[in-house]
Amino acid sequence: MVEIKFYGRGGQGLVIAAQILAKAYFLIGKYPQCYSLFGGERRGAPVMSFLRVDDKKIYLKCEIKKPDRSIFFAPDLIDEDEIERTLKPGGFVLINTPFDRDHFKGIQGLRVAVVNASAIAQEEGIGTAINTAMLGSYCRVAGDIPMNVLEEVIRSSVPGKIEENVKSALQGYTMTTRISEGNDL
Repeated sequence: MVEIKFYGRGGQGLVIAAQILAKAYFLIGKYPQCYSLFGGERRGAPVMSFLRVDDKKIYLKCEIKKPDRSIFFAPDLIDEDEIERTLKPGGFVLINTPFDRDHFKGIQGLRVAVVNASAIAQEEGIGTAINTAMLGSYCRVAGDIPMNVLEEVIRSSVPGKIEENVKSALQGYTMTTRISEGNDL
């Protein structure tokens, strides 16, 4: 089972991102389980979503405490000590950030990838909803969902600016950089 934890803020499209990713996993024959956790429904408030994926039905129903993969839509929510304590061995961290490798010295021993999804979303004209750029990046880092499957789910899931969201995902895929050990993807 792969457990994925999303961290972000209201308005970034985090809840929809988890749902889109769950649909993509379903289309490739996996069993996804997706749910979200948030307080007040307002822009800017912290939001978490959880996604479990397995080859068989998932009966476990609880918050993910030790994810295999952590995805940060908002870099200000990063707690480097928590990441080091909770990320499972062999897992990875994906961060939306304009910063380079030196900004994340506390987690450099881990598999970390960065993408400036905020800039991509602005460039494509979709504002603060960075979800499709982050999902394109996720596909590159994880390597277990083909981009054509993600594109199919985006086309059937987003209510507007469909082509802009597809382009955003493709840009996220292309512009992702691994910062662990100084290697590019």
